[in-house]
Amino acid sequence: MPATQQLHDLGQSLWLDNITRDMLSEGTLQKYIDELSVTGLTSNPTIFNNAIKNSKLYDDSILEKRKQGLEGEELFFEIALQDIQQAADLFRPIWERTDGVDGWVSLEVSPQLAYDTAGTIASAKDLHERVDRPNVLIKIPGTEAGLPAIEESIFAGIPVNVTLLFSQDHYVAAAEAYLRGIERRIEAGLNPYVGSVASLFISRWDRAVVDQVPDSLQNRLGIAVGEQSFKAYKELMSAPRWQRVFNFGARPQRLLWASTGVKDPNASDVLYVKALASPNTVNTMPDGTLTAFADHGDIGDQLTDDGGESASVLKEFAGAGVDVSALAAKLQEDGAQSFVDSWTELLDQVAAKSASLAEAD
Repeated sequence: MPATQQLHDLGQSLWLDNITRDMLSEGTLQKYIDELSVTGLTSNPTIFNNAIKNSKLYDDSILEKRKQGLEGEELFFEIALQDIQQAADLFRPIWERTDGVDGWVSLEVSPQLAYDTAGTIASAKDLHERVDRPNVLIKIPGTEAGLPAIEESIFAGIPVNVTLLFSQDHYVAAAEAYLRGIERRIEAGLNPYVGSVASLFISRWDRAVVDQVPDSLQNRLGIAVGEQSFKAYKELMSAPRWQRVFNFGARPQRLLWASTGVKDPNASDVLYVKALASPNTVNTMPDGTLTAFADHGDIGDQLTDDGGESASVLKEFAGAGVDVSALAAKLQEDGAQSFVDSWTELLDQVAAKSASLAEAD
């Protein structure tokens, strides 16, 4: 039995952090579902940028949409929606079998809306309607401007993947935004079950401090933040306010471990997967991490509700001069900018391909 199956049997969902038209057309994603226990998928602008850049399978779609008069973001989203819909259809049986707990696919609003509440709300509604699949989560960043957009989207019945969370405080703020949306649905007499996950980024922590801390602290900050956030997650889920909405039929907003590919070549390539094993959570990982864990991964100790050693580890980082709160804010800001950069490159690439394909047609 592959370690991915063991992790799935433990109660953690394994999602793929990647999507390409090639893996859809060649059956790779279906193979991951059948053989590696993959039960969902996430995407982001960087992933789509790499997919379109490295494949000719998008060319016909790009040319077709150009002939329809589409360009820029509109052209890209039409292309992306085709992939997302196909992936969602592959995961639909899982979504139905688990009654909406699993089997989700994520599509992100434009990263340029990270600090635009009204624009994010409008985009989330538009993408949700256009994708026309019940098992698609719309990714909204957990920035200060994104939080009210999360609440409004949940109230509107739009499933949300809250992205760009980097700390316990970020996670709690996102969870409370989700909860407010659910409570408003209950007050309005609406169905309180709206799917959602809260995505906490892990590996970027360790990459950010690699030159600032001694060897004894290398590759430990991301896991410590994860342990701390898991403690908060468990405390929230057992709090009276959450128990109340569960009694009305709401579901937990599951904590999702994101950015779990290891950046340090000297570290285990399955470091974060093994360290963050925990029931009723999600781990979304790139292809390399997924296949590595299936090949030689193993499940160690599960995360504990008390936060494990996170308090003492974070104290060590503070002693080494790392201001975790300030770094969390910087990581979120840098992450938002990174997606904007990928978005700009993506749109430039689509425009260039569109023009060259039209010229050759």
